[in-house]
Amino acid sequence: MPAMTRPAGTQKMSQKTVQLIVGRLATDEEFRLRFLENPRQALDALRDRGVDLTNGEIEALLRTDRSIWTDVSSRLDPQLQQCRLVGD
Repeated sequence: MPAMTRPAGTQKMSQKTVQLIVGRLATDEEFRLRFLENPRQALDALRDRGVDLTNGEIEALLRTDRSIWTDVSSRLDPQLQQCRLVGD
């Protein structure tokens, strides 16, 4: 597997933050749907709630092919999923 290199001028990202966001996108249906509808707003809301997200992390997540999140979630065992609660 080839080594991953970071484009020149980009800042180092927090592995913990990246894992948190990727995990939520894969397992939290409600968050994933908000992200797919309006990615920047979903990430800004996380940052507003205290998640330490850098501008570089936000931009990298926005550049990622969004179809991956639905694909990953569909391949996980349902017990690992947080289902969306439908209103009355």
